[in-house]
Amino acid sequence: ATVITNLLSAIPYLGTDLVQWIWGGFAVDNATLTRFFTFHFVLPFIIAALTMIHLLFLHQTGSNNPLGLNSNV
Repeated sequence: ATVITNLLSAIPYLGTDLVQWIWGGFAVDNATLTRFFTFHFVLPFIIAALTMIHLLFLHQTGSNNPLGLNSNV
């Protein structure tokens, strides 16, 4: 939580407000740890959902093959 707090607080103009919004302040107490553990529990599910959405749209629209590699192997 300390590393995330330091990274967020380094953002000009918005850093302090982001830290206050996400953690509820700069002090590490029970509420901060609860939020930290909640983010770490929920994040893999969010990543999995975004991956599924990405694959769904890629399946529906196809790929434009930006590297120009031969896909007929």
